[in-house]
Amino acid sequence: MTSAQKAPTRAPKRGIHHQPPSMRVIVVKIVLLAIVDAVAVFAMSILFFKGDYLVAGIVLVATLLVNWIYLSPGLLPAKYLTPGLVFLAIFQLFVIVYSLYIAFTNYGDGHNSTKEDAISSIVQQNTVRVEGSPAYRVTVVEGVGGLGVLAAAPDGEVLVGTQEQPLEPVDPATVTLDGDRPTALAGWTSLSMQDILQRQQEVAALQVPLSDDLADGFLRTTDASNGYVYQSTFVYDETADTVTDTVTGTVYRDLGNGAFETADGQRLGTGWQIFIGGENFLYPFQNPSYGFALFGVLAWTFGFAILSVGLSFFLGLFLAIALNDPRMRSKQVYRVLSILPYAFPSFLGSLVWLGLLNTEFGFINNIFLGSADIPWLTDPVLAKISVLVVNLWLGFPYMFLICLGALQSIPEELTEAASVDGASGWQIFGRIKFPLLLVATAPLLISSFAFNFNNFNTIYFLTRGGPRMQGVEENVGHTDLLITLVYKTAFQDGTRDYGLAAALSIVIFIIVATVSTIAFRRTKALEDLH
Repeated sequence: MTSAQKAPTRAPKRGIHHQPPSMRVIVVKIVLLAIVDAVAVFAMSILFFKGDYLVAGIVLVATLLVNWIYLSPGLLPAKYLTPGLVFLAIFQLFVIVYSLYIAFTNYGDGHNSTKEDAISSIVQQNTVRVEGSPAYRVTVVEGVGGLGVLAAAPDGEVLVGTQEQPLEPVDPATVTLDGDRPTALAGWTSLSMQDILQRQQEVAALQVPLSDDLADGFLRTTDASNGYVYQSTFVYDETADTVTDTVTGTVYRDLGNGAFETADGQRLGTGWQIFIGGENFLYPFQNPSYGFALFGVLAWTFGFAILSVGLSFFLGLFLAIALNDPRMRSKQVYRVLSILPYAFPSFLGSLVWLGLLNTEFGFINNIFLGSADIPWLTDPVLAKISVLVVNLWLGFPYMFLICLGALQSIPEELTEAASVDGASGWQIFGRIKFPLLLVATAPLLISSFAFNFNNFNTIYFLTRGGPRMQGVEENVGHTDLLITLVYKTAFQDGTRDYGLAAALSIVIFIIVATVSTIAFRRTKALEDLH
């Protein structure tokens, strides 16, 4: 067979060739996985020793899954999606699930830990000095576990301990003595007199258990040189599961409410976290005054969001129409002036308005109204009007920008054709421009509603949710939105009720999700019509 008769050589196919990864890529992948695994092992060890076995198991499964995805030769889409899914799980799903869990507990002030921690706290908070107890020569030290006491017992034995770790003997070879007083210990930092003066409250509150049995007492010092034995006036009986006040003889029992209490309702202030079912969701119905106030807050939240979006939209639309008219002179200057409020941070603008609306020293009362005494932020009705006006000032530039962009995107041919057909200016706007503008801006209006439904900054910086509603034990104000009420319930006013705040957060989530879903469906229907 001649060379001419040989079959032609087949040309290589064009397309994407999957070449094996280079050694550099493999090394980078291994290093990154090693870092992820090291962090995961560290986290799992901490969780395991703290007894959080479920969370440790979840971290273990997630770590194994990530290793399998990135060490497998295929699964290319999963390699790109995994980082985003991990962050989504941490910053979104975990927050939602954890909030839902907290909503079904009594978590809050006095109920923020375990029963064992509550018992320890009750015993340690009620101690008195044992009369005639021998003095210990002490030095206040600091270690990994926080402040502690280095003490020489009356029999000469040197001990060290912290509030969490009872006193235990130390190796005499590692101790520095000044006479009969130990002054330093290897691995611990001795506090100087200046440090003690700066942290005297911590030092005065420091109580180191003498042993694992808290009934044996605690070692306390008031001068950082001499320590004395203190014993608690509250004694816990593990067999009977009761706490007894040895001074009054009152016996407190665990009645299943997350605290030690008597049969007539007397309760010790320190409790523990328990599962309470749907009580947080039922609380507004069980407490009529709070329920009525919450209904008012819910109605005002809807009113504030709807009015804020509506007023800012129509004001922004009016300015956009005016400043989009080719006959308008100096349009660029007016456009810049119109968006100036949008250029300032919202919290800063709210604080400026707080000063302007001040009853006694505000610019509006003193300059515009001749030193009038108008309570813009302390009267229930005027406070609501004030926050709406301020939010209008903060929000109309955004609406102006999106309306201006939507108007400029409408083809001129449509309006010219309508004009030729004899349509008036109002007819062109009402039947052509406005429907097309709604199609373009409806999703943004929905997102603006969701934003204003949770507009924390404007309300909190202007009025703190006030003025306060009368006849309600909880701190509920006339201008409170649900989000500010959640914040105040969780972080203000003495009793922080995280469980109730989490329940309110779930309600907010359900409302916003429901309204957004309905609104987006209506928006889709509006698009289909056009």
